[in-house]
Amino acid sequence: MVSTAKIKSVDFYRKIPRDLTEASLSGAGLSIIAAFAMTFLFGMELHNYLAVSTSTSVIVDRSSDGDYLRIDFNISLPALSCEFASVDVSDVLGTNRLNITKTVRKYSIDKHLRTTGSEFDSGPVTNILKHDDEVDEEYGEGSVTLNARNFDKVSHQHSILVVNFYAPWCYWSNRLKPSWEKAAKIMRERHDPEVDGRIIMGKVDCTEEVDLCRRHHIQGYPSIRIFRKGSDVRDEHGHHEHESYYGDRDTETLVTTMENLVAPIALESPILTLEDKSGKTAESAKRPAPREAGCRIEGFVRVKKVPGNLVISARSRSHSFDASQMNMSHVISTFSFGKKISSRVMSDIKRILPHIGVSHDKLNGQAYLTDPEDRANVTIEHYLQVVKTEVMRSSHQLIEDYEYTAHSSLTHALSIPVVKFHFELSPMQVLITENSKSFSHFITNVCAIIGGVFTVAGILDSILHNTLRLVKKVELGKNF
Repeated sequence: MVSTAKIKSVDFYRKIPRDLTEASLSGAGLSIIAAFAMTFLFGMELHNYLAVSTSTSVIVDRSSDGDYLRIDFNISLPALSCEFASVDVSDVLGTNRLNITKTVRKYSIDKHLRTTGSEFDSGPVTNILKHDDEVDEEYGEGSVTLNARNFDKVSHQHSILVVNFYAPWCYWSNRLKPSWEKAAKIMRERHDPEVDGRIIMGKVDCTEEVDLCRRHHIQGYPSIRIFRKGSDVRDEHGHHEHESYYGDRDTETLVTTMENLVAPIALESPILTLEDKSGKTAESAKRPAPREAGCRIEGFVRVKKVPGNLVISARSRSHSFDASQMNMSHVISTFSFGKKISSRVMSDIKRILPHIGVSHDKLNGQAYLTDPEDRANVTIEHYLQVVKTEVMRSSHQLIEDYEYTAHSSLTHALSIPVVKFHFELSPMQVLITENSKSFSHFITNVCAIIGGVFTVAGILDSILHNTLRLVKKVELGKNF
């Protein structure tokens, strides 16, 4: 009993008998108000505890000198053939990579930007093609001149029609002309078109037959096309099936190639399928010709983190291009910097920072179209300023994102029109840190809310109760 009494003596919360307490209407009202206040403040504190808070700072980019930046892109050019489309990268440090093919894929597309087949085979990167060293002025005219009126007729009369689409002003066309005519003359002597009928070599002047060359998607000169009888039937999309020749252009190689084309064809059977059994030399020099005039280029490149350029253009070491006929209109489906962030991670980040990622793919869906008849030799340039953003999660997960601003312009090209993306990285980066919150701090604030509201309500109740008692005493004093 003694020990129990001693324990009770340290009771800070001594109870007053209920019979000695008095309930009042004002106290009940304050109690209800206090309960609502506690509930409201508790909800606010809980919301603040569950909400994610971040701190943002701008610091110097912490990337190491050897780091590379990945650029992903998906661009459709409805007027540039995959045959000559090239992706080049350069920077201020002297890097100059031309016609990147390892990480880039090309697909022929129609005017509606729809793909018309499987991936376009760019073939191996070749050196400058071999031509005849000595020009014999007495080579004569061995090939037949073709135009829009007789092209289809001649192609249906022979099993194989090999055509040189050229331009008189073109340097490479003039280099090819002597060997082409000599090879055509030799083939005419060996395989008389009137008697044999298996092969004939022709030529088309693209400055005179503009529509005919456009119909066969000729964009570089000279372009050598191989048409096979029975293979020029259009499919459901209206495409021609034929091949392009990319081999050497000296007389000996041309004659050998033509003989290899003729060899599998029996003299009495002028119909030839697309199957070619002509040998390795011809196979390596021939590839399917582009089925449409447009090209979709997709893939990625890695660049140093210094100012540089990504350029899409028509490029060939053995062809010439008419700048007045080049149209670099394009539609950008994707153009982004840095590693791809999964949709799940991006949704988590957006929960923290709703604005992040808005400029990650700023050019997405943008179309830049020009009319070459109104504005010839037009280069389309995009100036991109890139800023790196790092998000540090409370779980210590580091997420990198690259955002950029874009400004585009049309400029007159001094040579061949191109599509140029000039990118420049900021030396500063944005660091966003997710701040973690302590549960003990939350409990402390909840206790402070309960105790504070209870105390304030008690003080107000005491003031109100004493005021009412004082008013009653004053009124009783007046009555007496």
